[in-house]
Order: sequence, then C-alpha cells, then structure tokens
Amino acid sequence: MNIGILSRNPKLYSTQRLKEAGEKRGHKVEIIDHMKCVLLIEKKNPMVWYNGRRLDYFDAIIPRIGASVTFYGAAVVRQFEMMKVFTAVESQALIRSRDKLRSLQILSRAGLDLPKTIFMDYSKDTEGVIEAVGGAPVVIKLLEGTQGLGVVLAENKKAAQSVIEAFHGVKTRIIVQEFVKEAKGADIRAFVINGEVVGAIKRQATREGEFRSNLHRGGVASIVKLDRHERHAAIEAAKKMGLGVAGVDMLPSKRGPLIVEVNSSPGLEGIEGATKLDIASKFYEYIEQHAGKKKIQKDKINA
Repeated sequence: MNIGILSRNPKLYSTQRLKEAGEKRGHKVEIIDHMKCVLLIEKKNPMVWYNGRRLDYFDAIIPRIGASVTFYGAAVVRQFEMMKVFTAVESQALIRSRDKLRSLQILSRAGLDLPKTIFMDYSKDTEGVIEAVGGAPVVIKLLEGTQGLGVVLAENKKAAQSVIEAFHGVKTRIIVQEFVKEAKGADIRAFVINGEVVGAIKRQATREGEFRSNLHRGGVASIVKLDRHERHAAIEAAKKMGLGVAGVDMLPSKRGPLIVEVNSSPGLEGIEGATKLDIASKFYEYIEQHAGKKKIQKDKINA
C-alpha cells in the first residue's frame, strides 16, 4: 500500500520508526509536511496538493500532528478523509483529544474515573475552587499545554490562589485538579491501538520537587504490567475518544487508575525503549486490517 506519514520533522524518532516499519512490511511510505499541503475544495473533487503535485495515490495516512498546528493539521486529515483515504487517527478525534476540557467531560460521561477537576469562567471564588478539589496542594493546568508545559503544582492555598488569580488576570483559561499524592510523581502511559493495549510504561519524575513525569521534563520510563482495571480504563478511554491509536495517561491512586489525558499522537521512543517492543509495526497491522479492505474494494471497482 501507499502510506503517507503526516509529520513536520522527518528526523523525529517516531517518524523514522514508522517509515522504517512500514517499508519493512513492503509498503511505500512517504513523509509529508502537512503544513505545506494545499487543500483544493471543490464539488465532488477534494484534493491535497504538495510541492506542486497531487496526493491522490495514498491508501492510508498516519497523522503525527503537533498541538501547536492542530487546526490546520486536522483540516488536512479531514481533506484526506473526504478523498476516502483511511486515517489512523480521524480528524474529529484529533480535535476532540486536544481539547482538555471536552476530553474530561467525555471521559466523565463514560463513567471513567478522573482526578477531581474544576473549570470556571474567571471566578473570584478561588478559595471555594481549591476546596472543591480537596484542598491544597492542587495542580493548575493551561487548557492547551502539552508535554508537561503549562502545568503548575501549588503547594498551599495561598500559592494556589496567587497562581489562579495571575492566570485570570491575563485572561488565560485553566483547569484546577486535585493532587494525587499517592502517585508519588509517577504516571502510567498505556499505548492503545485498535482497541488493544500493545504496551505500557511507568514514567517517574526524577528531579527533587518535580511532580511531572513527562519524559520531556526529565522523567524516566520503565516497563509495567497493567492490572485489569488499568487495562480496561485505557481501552475504554481510547474508545470513547474515538481514537484508533492513543496514548492514555493514568495516575495510580487508592480508588484505582485516574485518567489525566488521552494523547492522539503518542511518541514511540519512550515506550519502545523501555519495553523493547516493536510498537511501530502495530500501526501497520491496524492499517492493513482496515485500509486493506478499502483498497481491495477500490481495486475491484476499478477492475
């Protein structure tokens, strides 16, 4: 099959591994910078142009869309969907996953457990907000932060009130979450593909006073075996978000796994490095199962 990887940086570990794994399985794989794509919107003839040529030959695409370019990246994915190209991550699921508030509401409605979370419209009742999530310390997050950026731990009530008021003062929307002390600076990343957990790691913060376990913030990863509650939570979270491929982040707690985020473009380096599993090939098993059927049907029509 002809498969396109939508990525702005061909040198990234995840992009290189996906290209390598696809070619090893006999596919023709091309890396496309989605920000350089031009979208032709025409009645019954949608098209994507790239460097002066039509991208009308792909059987499937693998979106690797960064958070800062979600709007245009999702538009490119949507255009390929209009062209009947299979996508490993659908455009609406991508947009849904990037909206922290909407994601939490979807997961809550599905009955999945989360840290207590508050969202408000610049409320002046900061003391009430802090008490509603269990009191200080609390975690304060920007709605659009990624990789641990825009996340603050306020150790006491006074500090929490100051941070909330500072964000409100510059009209920045935030969410306030309970601090899960028993997690001890660790979280679990479960990699879900096609409704199955294909790998899982525990990410641990290593620097003193650091509670963010993101690998980009200096955290370290180790292989972990999920219990049935964690596995169920990860699979259900990906399903409810409409994601065929997802990185589900959970905090271990006394009341079970608490989902903090569902990532639509999870990186491969940390999980492959820790588990020694070939996660990249799992993308193609998923694509072959779904896009392969489409291609057979298309070939029959054109025969």
